[in-house]
Amino acid sequence: MRAARFHEYGGTEKLVVEEASEPHPGPGEIRVRVAATSVNPIDWKLRSGALQRLLPVALPAIPGRDAAGVVDEIGDGVQGANIGDRVFGLCGVTGATAELVVLSAWAHTPATWKDEQAAGAGLASVTAMRGLNALGSLSGRTLLVEGAAGGVGSAAVEIAVAQGATVVGTASERNHEFLSSLGAIPTTYGPGLEQRLATLVPNGVDVALDTAASGSLGDLVVITGDPARVATVADHANGQRLGTHVVNAENDSSLLVAAADLGRHGRYIPHIEEIFPLERIADAHARAERGRTRGKIVICI
Repeated sequence: MRAARFHEYGGTEKLVVEEASEPHPGPGEIRVRVAATSVNPIDWKLRSGALQRLLPVALPAIPGRDAAGVVDEIGDGVQGANIGDRVFGLCGVTGATAELVVLSAWAHTPATWKDEQAAGAGLASVTAMRGLNALGSLSGRTLLVEGAAGGVGSAAVEIAVAQGATVVGTASERNHEFLSSLGAIPTTYGPGLEQRLATLVPNGVDVALDTAASGSLGDLVVITGDPARVATVADHANGQRLGTHVVNAENDSSLLVAAADLGRHGRYIPHIEEIFPLERIADAHARAERGRTRGKIVICI
């Protein structure tokens, strides 16, 4: 099969497209013929070597954490998946940027989503949902999402709105119209946020989700009045120091199923910033590393 791989840690020039051995599913897993995958921060951080002490990978490694495609092989004990089903989901920390990938968590792709949208939904929706779940029921509450235009942030906005929250999202001004289209009240990030929020939501912010690691976590604690009312999926060191909820993504099929259900009802539509072919994997990683994306960067296989 064709796959993108890196044989040593380093910059985007280390990525090559070449032949690799086909994977096969173990018990409880499925193999998918990949239509598209997305680029997440963990992908380029692993490739660069920034995470090699925390998450060492066997080289050569195939980057990619989530994928969408069609089931073509099923492991022992799997129920609810058949050959030919359209699915999206998560593999391990590597393996998705290839023609074939083994998924350990998945859900059926809503007919309302294109493959490219499904490819951008897996890790973003699971991360957003785990962060939101840490904050408790959102119905009737006001939620602040820091970094609301990114892949995880925009997913969090849509999911929280669907759960009955009033959502304020921070982003650069160029993304304010986008946030409004998702159902959020947009504002800029940075100095003066507390004063801007006092005008936008006079009754205050109940809870906050940080998806940006922009250094604002302390401000979010002040704004909400309690570190227990703040969750971060991005700034783990400061979250632990301040006592906020610190959340990691998990390969949880139930969360993917919940995201897919929202998709079927038009309540969650993954947004794609840009689509690259597999041969331009280096460009896709470079674009993701620059940041300030609106939604996700996707690679079509």
